[in-house]
Amino acid sequence: MRKMMTAVAVAAVAMMGAVQVANADALDDIKKSGKIRIAVDLGVPPYGMTDDKMQPTGSDIETAKLLAKDWGLQFEHVPTTGASRIPSLQTGKADLVISTLSITPERAKVIDFSLGYAVLRTVIAAPKSVNVKSLADLDGKTVGTVRGTTHDTQLTKEGPKGMKLVRYEDDATEAQAFLSGQVDIFSTAELLVAPIDKKNPARQVEVKFVLDTFKLAVGVKKDETRLVEEVNKWILANLKNGKLDEIYKKFHGNGLPEVILTQK
Repeated sequence: MRKMMTAVAVAAVAMMGAVQVANADALDDIKKSGKIRIAVDLGVPPYGMTDDKMQPTGSDIETAKLLAKDWGLQFEHVPTTGASRIPSLQTGKADLVISTLSITPERAKVIDFSLGYAVLRTVIAAPKSVNVKSLADLDGKTVGTVRGTTHDTQLTKEGPKGMKLVRYEDDATEAQAFLSGQVDIFSTAELLVAPIDKKNPARQVEVKFVLDTFKLAVGVKKDETRLVEEVNKWILANLKNGKLDEIYKKFHGNGLPEVILTQK
């Protein structure tokens, strides 16, 4: 009888240990490590870029650093591109993605999202001499886009059948393709058009029309509920105290829109 009770007690302790392991999650792991790995694309100014000393900067970088500081953690930047943001979460390379990541139904199937912390407008751009005013005008045209972005997805789904999409791995490669004349029409973030024009004024690039306006959210690995909840609490607190608005205004020249500021 005593042996049986001992066996039951050992089994109970083992089960408790198993439950504790099962309950351990990404948030616990991050806190234990003392650091947080956040993926940010440095090819999308002013969200992510490098300064004159080749150090990471931009509104997404400052947002990531603020989160790490508020959580009492060391910030570790994980380099990424538009196409590798989600895989960096899925493979465990990054704990979070703060990198012009907009909320879409397709992405929500494979990762989870926080509340919005900023916004992004995507556009079609081309030289002044090119006459395009809508998606329908892209029929028969070759259009550059960045692989894995929302504008890639939108053009794939909604673009005319006669449109040919050329996909580039990141914004810098796409910009270079335009500047070198490989492509005349391309989709991009609105704020990238002016820097591209500055590099080669002779191309006379301009925004032709807006594709969409997106809330930008923090990307989290699927089913890490506690981590999403903590990120949401942090976003709401820093919207309330004005710090996220200050960061956005510093790099973008204007404050966050009401669609972000009024979230609950």
